[in-house]
Amino acid sequence: MSTRRPRETEQPGDRTLEVGEATALLPALRMPEERATVLRVDSVTCWFGDHCVLDRVSLEVREGEVVGIIGPGGVGKTVLVKLCTGLLEPDSGRIDVLGNELGRTGQKDRQRLRERIGLVFQNYALFDFMTVGQNVAFPMLQRGGYTAEDVATRVQERLTEVGLPKVQHLMPNELSGGMKKRVGLARANINDPELIFFDDPTAGLDPVTSSKIFNLIRLTQSHRNSTCVVISHDIDRMRPACDRYVLLYKSRVYFEGTEADAMASEDAVVHEFFRKNEGIGA
Repeated sequence: MSTRRPRETEQPGDRTLEVGEATALLPALRMPEERATVLRVDSVTCWFGDHCVLDRVSLEVREGEVVGIIGPGGVGKTVLVKLCTGLLEPDSGRIDVLGNELGRTGQKDRQRLRERIGLVFQNYALFDFMTVGQNVAFPMLQRGGYTAEDVATRVQERLTEVGLPKVQHLMPNELSGGMKKRVGLARANINDPELIFFDDPTAGLDPVTSSKIFNLIRLTQSHRNSTCVVISHDIDRMRPACDRYVLLYKSRVYFEGTEADAMASEDAVVHEFFRKNEGIGA
């Protein structure tokens, strides 16, 4: 089998919307105050040895929102995602996910809860011994209760949604970086999750491909009305996707609000991130 990595433009019919097209189809930014709270982080503190990674962090994410978590490198953004998905335990504080307090959720209930959550990893996390189709199907097969035809149909639907309808038989090493990211997005959506976490989904990608990924995030969210939490340093490209932002700085929530709130702020740290788009202390 050839290991040549195809360019994203080489797949016939594998086309995602261009930046302008996708942005024109995006729904207007919504005010979700009256929607149910999907994620609540209440005064969470997390230590690694003698280093406080998160210090009394509190935030809320409501149904249907796309919230961007931003901040300099090493501030605890990925740790926060791991805490919210139950992969790590906080030293103190409370985390409620989809109406369940993680600290009081048993192993079986936590597993069922994870089936309602999608996660797109920073480093793709595709199984290199599986085809693309098998990778996308994996969460659905783990959940069980579906026929082979059901699985094949949904895998095809999800790959088509991300503009890759003809790659299910390829191996991950035959894909470009951007294509791997899109496969990860397809896999995260295979079970129609209510809440999806994206851990730096455009890391290592060029600006054009990054814009396509963020537009896909927004379009798939709009299609299913899922709730999304997106970690990224690429504020320029993530602007069309996010309703609201949470800025982590020095282990705490430093700013929380819309892009308009950030642009109106005179705070030097907020100004540095949103107006100059340069991380502090990265």
